[in-house]
Amino acid sequence: MLAALLGAGSAVAAQEGGEIAHDNYGYYGLEPEIVTNYVSPRKRLGYVRVSVELMLKDADTVELVEHHAPLIRATIVEILGQQPEEKIKSLSGREEIRRDCFETVNNLLAKEVGQPLVANLLFTRYLYD
Repeated sequence: MLAALLGAGSAVAAQEGGEIAHDNYGYYGLEPEIVTNYVSPRKRLGYVRVSVELMLKDADTVELVEHHAPLIRATIVEILGQQPEEKIKSLSGREEIRRDCFETVNNLLAKEVGQPLVANLLFTRYLYD
């Protein structure tokens, strides 16, 4: 019980000190999954299938993110479509792509609504061929 009181006190202190207390995260999943082609040096098309979850800094912004979901989806499709096969198929390349998507989406939302709303972007499913 003492630990709960101390934890609540630190959250209140953070809010009073002007810092944002990050205890109101929300999630928004882009539905349906994103399926797109990627750059392949071979004569056949490769594809990648990705499920994307956006971890929002504030759960109250879900409706705002939902409103911009088509723009977010188009941006992620564009980023994935520009990637070479080696990057799509490697673990380090996948992480670079995820970071690029996160930064681009946050910059896009900052332009559209005046502030970045996404705390993290997660690939919950990542399949390629």
